[in-house]
Amino acid sequence: MSSKKVRDKWRSKAWYTAVAPPYFGNVELGTIPADEPEKLIGRVMEATLYDITGDFSHQYLKLYFQITRLEGKTARTMFKGHEYSRDYLRSLVRRRTTKVDGIFNVSTKDGYRFRVAVCAFTLSRIKTSQEHAIRKIMAKMVDDKSANLTMDQFVQEMVLGKIASDIYNEARKIVPLRHVGVRKSKLLTQVAQLQAPLQSTEQQS
Repeated sequence: MSSKKVRDKWRSKAWYTAVAPPYFGNVELGTIPADEPEKLIGRVMEATLYDITGDFSHQYLKLYFQITRLEGKTARTMFKGHEYSRDYLRSLVRRRTTKVDGIFNVSTKDGYRFRVAVCAFTLSRIKTSQEHAIRKIMAKMVDDKSANLTMDQFVQEMVLGKIASDIYNEARKIVPLRHVGVRKSKLLTQVAQLQAPLQSTEQQS
């Protein structure tokens, strides 16, 4: 392809600004080019929580937003999921301690279904019965929260650490803990299509 054709191809593209949902302050996620606007619908943007909050300590959390509609040159998005960075997750592992993992499928008050992965790291090795007790607390807390919160409220509490903090305060009554967090989430279904999973989330399984 000649350099002139490449230039013409780029000249024909318009630039759109993708923004986070209102419950993340409509923060700009970046600009994205498209020759046909409809091609942007369904595209997934990646950001960190640091990009949203400006807090440097939030760099470890990756967020995924899917473009759902366009308003002029603004691309509106919805939350699709999040996860700890691999480096951060690796840094939490210690010898002679226990990692307790729990994966739960829950639905929010307004009908959004999520798969949520919670992790807890102890200060020393613990018994299997204690692991079960911690996992039970995780399940109850995530279940109660999702049942009583709307999607945007649930996502905020999950990403900003409120759910993890509540689990930590309850689970530390069983054993001393070093860290509790919701390490990963994935939107499985949304209100408009509760019968079928969203195709574009499969890459984040």
